[in-house]
Amino acid sequence: MIFLVDHNIEGHALLLAGRLTNQGRLDLLPIRFALLEDVGLPVNSSDRVVWRFAQANQMLLLTANRRMKGKDSLEEVLQEGNTSTSLPVVTVGDAKRILTDSNYRYLCLNRLLETVLYLDNYLGTRRVFIP
Repeated sequence: MIFLVDHNIEGHALLLAGRLTNQGRLDLLPIRFALLEDVGLPVNSSDRVVWRFAQANQMLLLTANRRMKGKDSLEEVLQEGNTSTSLPVVTVGDAKRILTDSNYRYLCLNRLLETVLYLDNYLGTRRVFIP
């Protein structure tokens, strides 16, 4: 499973990927983190463009974005476009804690892994908040 990383949490995703690698979990589950630039999207792409790209390419969008205002806000896009087969957006509850709290990082990783392992249970749910 590929997580498309929103530009506002690139460093956070790097820490999560490092922890997954150190724990040997990437040997068990094929998880990869891709930055917007890795997939050819400009960092200033609208939430609408990023969400549609993630859906079209079967990627889980990883973000800390909770914006609810504006026609291209992520919440508006989810309300308009989400279906029963849409992949959820994985939303970090407290991005700063990923950087500073190893226990919180561990909880986030467990929730990420749970989401990947049981992805069918999350289809159409719009968001999965981690941890």
